Amino acid sequence: MDYLKTVVPSQLLAERGSNLVVINPGSANIRVGLAKQDSPFSIPHCIARRSNQLPKLNVQDQLLNSQVTTAQHMEREKAYDVIASLLKIPFLDEEVANNSIPRKMGRVDGYNPQNPRKDGAFTWTDTHVKDLDSSVPQESSSDKSVIAESLAQNEGTESKEPTLAERKFREVIFGEEALRISPTEPYSLRRLIRRGHLNISQHYPMQQVLEDLHALWDWILLEKLHIPHQERSLYSAILVVPETFDNREIKEILSILLRDLRFSSAVVHQEGLAAVFGNGLSTACVVNLGAQVSSVICIEDGVALPNTEKTLPFGGEDISRCLLWTQRHHQTWPQIRTDILTKPIDLLMLNRLKESYCEIKEGELDAIAVVHSYEDAMPAGSHKTRLTALNVPPMGLFYPTLLIPDLYPPPPRSWFHDYEDMLEETWHIEFPRRSDMPDGLYPGNNVGLQMWDNYPFVSMKPKKEEKVGLAEAITSSILSTGRIDLQRKLFCSIQLIAGVALTGGLIPAVEERVLHTIPSNEAIHTVEVQGGCGFLSLTYGFAIKNESNICVLERWSYPWSPRFWAGCMGTSRGLDPEWDSYREWQEIQGFLFSSGTGNVLHKFVEAVFRSK
Repeated sequence: MDYLKTVVPSQLLAERGSNLVVINPGSANIRVGLAKQDSPFSIPHCIARRSNQLPKLNVQDQLLNSQVTTAQHMEREKAYDVIASLLKIPFLDEEVANNSIPRKMGRVDGYNPQNPRKDGAFTWTDTHVKDLDSSVPQESSSDKSVIAESLAQNEGTESKEPTLAERKFREVIFGEEALRISPTEPYSLRRLIRRGHLNISQHYPMQQVLEDLHALWDWILLEKLHIPHQERSLYSAILVVPETFDNREIKEILSILLRDLRFSSAVVHQEGLAAVFGNGLSTACVVNLGAQVSSVICIEDGVALPNTEKTLPFGGEDISRCLLWTQRHHQTWPQIRTDILTKPIDLLMLNRLKESYCEIKEGELDAIAVVHSYEDAMPAGSHKTRLTALNVPPMGLFYPTLLIPDLYPPPPRSWFHDYEDMLEETWHIEFPRRSDMPDGLYPGNNVGLQMWDNYPFVSMKPKKEEKVGLAEAITSSILSTGRIDLQRKLFCSIQLIAGVALTGGLIPAVEERVLHTIPSNEAIHTVEVQGGCGFLSLTYGFAIKNESNICVLERWSYPWSPRFWAGCMGTSRGLDPEWDSYREWQEIQGFLFSSGTGNVLHKFVEAVFRSK
């Protein structure tokens, strides 16, 4: 321990950071990297499998999506007019008084300095297996498992270019390539996580979801991190889970890490805690603005407060869809067939337009942009057009009726009920003990639970989604703490994280809206928001010190930093706050998750630190 207290962080990383894999799964993307890397890989969290089923479904669960109702459409138009009044722009159906005078453009070239513009078109994915001659110098590990059989069958045949009819389809395609498959190809896209939960439904059974998740993560480890199967036992995994995950989801994913992916050990951390520590804080209100879901949770002295958690069923992809609806309503969108449901490549294009041109500011905001059309495996067509009302879609974060959730509804919640009544039964189980762990970590008939005496247990119920805007969710979350001193501290330390946090003008908008949402009878007059630390950032930094035998982060800018977790795991080396095998995980998982919150894991690690 004396060595760990005095070791230089860079030396610690060099010694122990090369065998730590940090995994942060999300609805749209999964971020994976070695702890020693400066930046993680961000890969679309989806997989496409070849399918001959009829009727053909381009997306596995597309039947779950619904049509916009008349009432929803009217609510959307009403929300648009409220936003237009705030931004001082024309109402939805209001005509410009003098059409001969060009409308004032807030940004002629549409350049957003935080998100550099990209006008290049996406290309369709080649879904065929490459022939032997062309694949040898270019072959990637993503194709090795797929083409091995076909190469073996083709041994001894004449070396010639196969015809289109002779070419074989790839059985499985991962990541962004899966999103760029033409709808005419015999593939079905599967999104592994939807609206913050495993994408389980009657159209996508649990076993298929878990098998696809294993296949994708295994491909990432092989293709991106270059970790072969025979060397997996030399690596440990750090799983950074979003607050939306339920107990059973975490248990299933941990089982995949230890049983299927063969990591030697694994430890779990909450995304909110990672954000707070990564920014050098111990107390903050963390607002995670993801692709399909947003969440709010308050952290006090390094411990998440479960009763403050709020989940909002909208995110960046909903802003992209609202951008398309706005342009179509104003008739600025080209006459092309843009369908983000059956053509996921269209969603990639809309996300790029949103990141480049959308921001929150007063006044009319137009921009000249290049829109691409993708038609049935044909090369992309380019259409230069003027986009308008670009400041309206991101305001949907505060007025969610503008973001109609007709696509990607939350998964059915019945699966997430954990039928193991662990809260009542596991306290009567005598767990197998390890000689190097303190008594307080094992519940039993003759063992006290002093480490949990002051910790509030909560029942294992599915997390509820809030039907409110972002400002209301933040205010409600902070006020639910019930202590004025803590509330003032939290209102002055609101942390925006994830991709949507990079939206221009969002920070002052959140400050203003939250301040106006606080009830007048509350003695709070200051709101401070910090951002610019989204998951897309490539800026990392950390400094570690060990205070009272607990790993504390001193500073820096990124909420999810592999280097930070390298420090935490490095500091805890030898203290074993992780599962050293799948068998050990099976023995202890009921105890760890019986409280229904990730804080148990934090308390578990903290207790181990203190015991030493």
